[in-house]
Amino acid sequence: MNFGPRKLHVIQGEHAVSTDQDAILTTVLGSCVAACMHDPQAGVGGMNHFLLPEDTGGSAVGDESMRYGAYAMEMLINDLMKLGARRERLQAKLFGGARLFDTLGDIGAANAAFARRFLELEGIAVTGGSLGGLSARRIEFWPASGRARQRAVEQAPDVMRPPVRPTAPSAGGVELF
Repeated sequence: MNFGPRKLHVIQGEHAVSTDQDAILTTVLGSCVAACMHDPQAGVGGMNHFLLPEDTGGSAVGDESMRYGAYAMEMLINDLMKLGARRERLQAKLFGGARLFDTLGDIGAANAAFARRFLELEGIAVTGGSLGGLSARRIEFWPASGRARQRAVEQAPDVMRPPVRPTAPSAGGVELF
């Protein structure tokens, strides 16, 4: 009996791998980056979702380490290899790295640059994806086939938006709206 595709949502600091033909890994990204890796010969793939490029202070421990790209990439690759993938056959698609807020700097660009650099140093081919821009995106990845789909998220979720505080115009001032 087939109940259709099984979706697994990958949140910040997580990763998932699978050989299941019916599995779909999903995530929503803003400035975070997700690497979707696939070994076409082994029919195995996986996705990670990281928040920051590297832990330069060396203070992250345990589950907190998965927030960082270096750790998230290594964990994903290692778990893919446990399911039969070979490093030299891995292909990657990178998504995310948007600049959602001018006030927070461009952490998205730093995440994207880190992911590209990491994969280049590891000799893993980047075969697709979408990095940068100004909008959040929803990603679906079929790990057994390596297929990926991106959909734009028109408006960032409220939890990602800084609060807007209205200000009263001063007497004789100019009101901008």
